[in-house]
Amino acid sequence: MLQVEGLDVRYGTTHAVRAVDLAVGSGDALAVLGPNGAGKTSTLRAVSGLVPHGGTVRFDGEDVTRLPAEEIARRGLIHVPEGRHVFPDLTVEENLGIGATAQGGRRSEFGIDDVHDLFPALGGLRRRLGFALSGGEQQMVALGRALMGGPRLLLVDEPSLGLSPRLARSVTAALAEIRARVPLVVVEQNVQLALRICPRAAVMVRGEIVLRASRDELDDRDALLASYLGQQDARAT
Repeated sequence: MLQVEGLDVRYGTTHAVRAVDLAVGSGDALAVLGPNGAGKTSTLRAVSGLVPHGGTVRFDGEDVTRLPAEEIARRGLIHVPEGRHVFPDLTVEENLGIGATAQGGRRSEFGIDDVHDLFPALGGLRRRLGFALSGGEQQMVALGRALMGGPRLLLVDEPSLGLSPRLARSVTAALAEIRARVPLVVVEQNVQLALRICPRAAVMVRGEIVLRASRDELDDRDALLASYLGQQDARAT
């Protein structure tokens, strides 16, 4: 579904992402792990066309490298950004409805009932304005809005950021259900939560991927720590 080759992102003199390669197949889920400043968010923003970048991005066999972000979204590559970005002056129902504009004529596998099944708390919040939502409620709305867009592949940036442990587990459980229907790329600092969703991971440090491993291999915490320090692990591929 997604093939990224030689992805490169610069902000002035800052080289944020360096020659990153990623691949995600149908039915797949990849966690992108790493410390603050590793280039994880910049990687997702480049893939979805939100920042200028070098390299090549192919989605479902087509080169989308130079397409505008809105066209990439209409093809089904949907991005849930860090910080949620819920529209503060719109209701929950209106925020979810806006997501449907990304369908671009495609049939969505997710309707409003599916969103409420995944996030039952939203059912009683239909008329509440975005600014009055808690952080966990905003995250549910952001994910629900993305699902309403009919994603064929979902990019999710820091879904547990700022949430209580209970809400983080709830969002993680919902993403695990979503993964059964839609391929995912999940950027996350909470390794334990990310690996509940994704069977494999790429670890980024200083803009580069320093380790690729399966969930079972990442149970070796020494290898994960070494990757965070930028030391290439012997099993990296």
